[in-house]
Amino acid sequence: MAFVLPDLPYAKDAFGDILSVETFDFHHGKHHNAYVVKANELVAADASLQGKSLVELIKTAKGGLFNQVGQIWNHTFYWKSLSPTKTAPTGDLLAKIEDAFGSVDALIDKMKAEAVGHFASGWAALILKDGKLEVTSYHDADTPVAHEDHAPLLILDVWEHAYYIDYRNLRPAYAEKLLKEAINWDFAAENLDGQGASRADQPA
Repeated sequence: MAFVLPDLPYAKDAFGDILSVETFDFHHGKHHNAYVVKANELVAADASLQGKSLVELIKTAKGGLFNQVGQIWNHTFYWKSLSPTKTAPTGDLLAKIEDAFGSVDALIDKMKAEAVGHFASGWAALILKDGKLEVTSYHDADTPVAHEDHAPLLILDVWEHAYYIDYRNLRPAYAEKLLKEAINWDFAAENLDGQGASRADQPA
């Protein structure tokens, strides 16, 4: 079975001026879809790659195929990390945030600094490592799935195509707006079970 472009978990017009319909048309409909199409071409051309899930391929592939499957997973997890309705951390997630960073605002500041300071293309992420929350980033198509003990809670796309239509070159404005207004903290809390990688996986 070929990999597919997952549906967005909300309408393309749900975010108002935070993220435009045009951004979703290009980012989801064209960029994300192109990774799906290319990954399927590469898998179809090599019998040894068939029968593996998206996560299995991420953990074993190299070069061009890794870039495609990594980006399919990253984008799928990114869409799930966003919410058109403002949410806030609660319960165990809030306790872990306060333990690791002092406050939600301090976490947002740290994630923004990671996103803005990340050179060139990539991803800023909140992960669970050794039972504690950490903020980190990944270059290009790299992904927490490829790293041992990097359990993903949420991820923020800092490739230019994620924000250029709405924010032009102002990556800081994009990062701040999403982190303060559009993060799905309920999804992040769900991923405290360590199974976040599976929530953007696709079967073989």
